Amino acid sequence: MRSLDLPFARAAHDRAAHRRAEPGLLDDLLKEPATRVLVVRGTRVATADQRVAFLAPDDVAHLGARTVLFLGEGADAPEGGAPEGDGTVAYLAVVLADTGRAPGADPVPEPDLDVEWTGLRSLDAPDLEVGLVVEAVALAQWHAVYTHCPLCGTRTEVRQGGWVRHCPADESNHFPRTDPAVIMAITDADDRLLLARGPQWDPGRRSVLAGFVEPGEGLEQAVARETGEEVGITLDPASIEYRGSQSWPFPASLMLGFRARATSTELVRQEDEIAEASWFTRDEVATAVADGHLGLPGRASIARSLIEEWFGGPIGD
Repeated sequence: MRSLDLPFARAAHDRAAHRRAEPGLLDDLLKEPATRVLVVRGTRVATADQRVAFLAPDDVAHLGARTVLFLGEGADAPEGGAPEGDGTVAYLAVVLADTGRAPGADPVPEPDLDVEWTGLRSLDAPDLEVGLVVEAVALAQWHAVYTHCPLCGTRTEVRQGGWVRHCPADESNHFPRTDPAVIMAITDADDRLLLARGPQWDPGRRSVLAGFVEPGEGLEQAVARETGEEVGITLDPASIEYRGSQSWPFPASLMLGFRARATSTELVRQEDEIAEASWFTRDEVATAVADGHLGLPGRASIARSLIEEWFGGPIGD
């Protein structure tokens, strides 16, 4: 069976990892007019006319504190504010300090750019743009958190086009981190789908179960364990089937999608994790969505893809 076609699992560029260690790579590319630059603040990206705003290096030279990342190479983006050009170009991301929401944090001035700021979940763009933005946001989130050496506490330096943080004290290198998480569409013998709500969610909002993979654990083990912990049901091990994966850089997850069949149906909630959980038929999902009593995950998420695969097609919002 074909894997799911997932929004954040598409890319149309070459990450060109062999270039990351080139001496002076970022400085050289920032002097090249053909280089395309996207700008990131937190999990938002600069856009123009509802497309990613690819800028020339001169357009971002005036920006202050920033981190520059090498994203790779690809075809020149033909739309969305990019200067005209043909052939293969290099893509960079300029990561700006976010406005910050930490208590007592100093406000960060708005960057002097004539752009809009669009969250990754809301981005509706071709695969080239989405692939570049997912990569840039994931790297930016890592740099925002892993600023110091975990071995000695020294502030690290950004190297290799943003793909390494180097400790000048102990000479250790540290690489971007991605945390694997399983997410699973669980059905029962009557092909009803299990949908649940976390305590932090608004009433009526539901999704499929998910959880992080623990050290020393296989993916199928994680699917069964998380399901048992959160709602107290058991799964048929032979029914656990991998459906696809996508990055979820909020801040650093790789979502690994599965579906599985339950061998029991009595739900026992893990109260600190699950506020509500129940089984739904397709008719019940369609009716509850239509009358506004059921809110499903957004279309950018693998959760929505798993739900709609079970449903048999798109579900109206």
